[in-house]
Amino acid sequence: MNSQIISQIAIDLNINEKQVLVTLKMLEEGNTIPFISRYRKEATGNLNEEQIRKINEVYLYQVNLLKRKEDVIRLIEEKGLLTDELKSNILKAEKLVEVEDLYRPYKEKKKTKATEAIKNGLEPLAKIILSFPKELYNIEKFLNENVKTKEEALEGAKYIIAEYISDNAYYRKWIRNNIYKNCKIKTKKKKDAKDEKKVYEMYYDYNEEVKYIKSHRVLAINRAEKEGIISVSLEYNKEYILEYLEGKIIKNKDSVCVKLVQDAILDSLKRLILPSVEREIRSEITEKSEEDAIKVFSKNLENYLLTPPMKDKMVLGLDPAYRTGCKLAVVDSTGKMLDIKVIYPHEPKNEYEKSKKIVLDLIDKYNIDVIAIGNGTASRESETFISDVIKDSKRKVSYIIVNEAGASVYSASKLAIEEFPNLHVEERSAISIARRLQDPLSELVKIDSKSIGVGQYQHDVKEKNLNEALDFVVSKSVNNVGVNINTASPSILKYISGLTKKSIEKIIDFRNKNGRFNSREELKKNKILSDKVYEQSIGFMRVIDGNNPLDRTSIHPESYEKTIIFLKELGFNTLDIGTKELIEKLDNIDILDYEKKLNIDKYTLEDIIESLKKPNRDPRDELDKPILKSDVLKIEDLKKGMKLEGTVRNVVDFGAFIDIGIKNDGLVHISKITDKYIKHPSEILSVGDIVTCYVDDIFLEKGKVSLSLIKNDID
Repeated sequence: MNSQIISQIAIDLNINEKQVLVTLKMLEEGNTIPFISRYRKEATGNLNEEQIRKINEVYLYQVNLLKRKEDVIRLIEEKGLLTDELKSNILKAEKLVEVEDLYRPYKEKKKTKATEAIKNGLEPLAKIILSFPKELYNIEKFLNENVKTKEEALEGAKYIIAEYISDNAYYRKWIRNNIYKNCKIKTKKKKDAKDEKKVYEMYYDYNEEVKYIKSHRVLAINRAEKEGIISVSLEYNKEYILEYLEGKIIKNKDSVCVKLVQDAILDSLKRLILPSVEREIRSEITEKSEEDAIKVFSKNLENYLLTPPMKDKMVLGLDPAYRTGCKLAVVDSTGKMLDIKVIYPHEPKNEYEKSKKIVLDLIDKYNIDVIAIGNGTASRESETFISDVIKDSKRKVSYIIVNEAGASVYSASKLAIEEFPNLHVEERSAISIARRLQDPLSELVKIDSKSIGVGQYQHDVKEKNLNEALDFVVSKSVNNVGVNINTASPSILKYISGLTKKSIEKIIDFRNKNGRFNSREELKKNKILSDKVYEQSIGFMRVIDGNNPLDRTSIHPESYEKTIIFLKELGFNTLDIGTKELIEKLDNIDILDYEKKLNIDKYTLEDIIESLKKPNRDPRDELDKPILKSDVLKIEDLKKGMKLEGTVRNVVDFGAFIDIGIKNDGLVHISKITDKYIKHPSEILSVGDIVTCYVDDIFLEKGKVSLSLIKNDID
């Protein structure tokens, strides 16, 4: 491993070199990020998943950068053109673009105006011109069958000089930095462009300094440009750059060659440097904006995946529709589908009373606790209908609007067809909506993350980068929660640390043949998992009501022996896990004393103690529970200043969308989130948060509401 790179990573991430080295070594040995983060805290100094991933990413980037530097040095050296200064500059470069700038003059070029001129023997003439003689003699000696006149010779020489200038790494770097710091991005609506809904109205005539532009605006501009709505340009002082180059290149203002070189500089700028640098700057701000968008999406997705499950509830899922009817699915507390029905309470059939009776019968027959309504077409009409129905119910029933983004994608997928081969797409969708309420994580892992609807311009970023980031988030969430090995689907098992496709197939096959696992040990005994896979994955899989009470905790089997000794020291055994008596005892022990007694590190001991207190601990239990409703709210019911409770559905650069129970989510702008300065709404809000908000403004004609979280704004 390269010590220089390790040292730089440590500085960049504000950690010590040993942490970087140990982490990289463990990753090299085939340990997964969740395993290292959870079970090797002592070795890494308690680094979290994000830090471990960053170490890995930065190291791979730096290794690739170093390899490119070595390749460039070798290629230049093979041409006999490598100097100590050039080699030093290449090795000092911090970005790939800087390495490529330094390599540019030595790169094998495709056919250009300059390469043709060089082929025609005009390079010596170009060098004479750049020496700025007082007079220019003997141009005739450069004439040949391809260069027939003095004018052609001088033109060719200027092309060569223009390329010399363009290939100069120092000039390019200065120009790039100058433009980035001082330019504005300007957009104009194209003459015949059609933007009927005025989606991009803000950018019809817009300009902003590039160094300050927000990521979501960059991606919006890119999309509008791609759709042919606007033209985009960078505006900056080209004269200043021209003067800078002339000052650097022209050495003798009395030379007859000054005008020739000035022409070459202008040509170099217009034809070669500026178009290239502008592309690089647009590419750079796009790349940064994509990274920001992926970060926003990742954070939203993680919070959404960790929405608290509605445990032990009988749920009626409702997939709303008009003409084709609303599909109903009864799902029991384990997620098993018990019944499917279709009702037509809306236009064109308007079978209101008949539909009402069907729903009431299902509530009575299955003791329904909650009705989950998808938020798609006819959602609010269905909400009004359900609100009316439950008033006549013999038992207390609540309802909730569930974000159904991606449900239709899942319902038509191979996975859904395998799970429910005899059902229609909409019926599968109703089941998915119900299950999203019961266990959001288990259901949402079946859906392509991009379709979940908590992102910001997720369809405008590089798919590979987005998929990698989202896979990491899903994996992190699944491993943080853990899974019941006896009920986990293949969809969720594939995200468990270290599990392979083959090992998942073996787990499912064993369950199909034997009914259930009674211990974690069976996975090893029956050779379902190899030693390495078992080590990496077993801590994230639980066996509920098995032979060993420790198997339902997040304690790794490698720590079982010390856990049992620890319990014995306290006067307890594994059957006492989670009891009030044990919790009281654990709350009053000297951890340092037991670290020494057990010869165990503090991080592992702290995790063991937490698991013994809460054997079924779930990070989602600490979060806000979804808001259940019993009556409908319409936009017409709202008044300015009204106090409401809402659920944060999406957090974006410019604010957050909050479900307050009306048809469209309300928007709270970043300026209305807090009276303190914040860079991003995510500093205050997360998807799933339950918040108190106030109606700031109502736009009835658009069906939109703006909100504020600052009470003083309204008062």
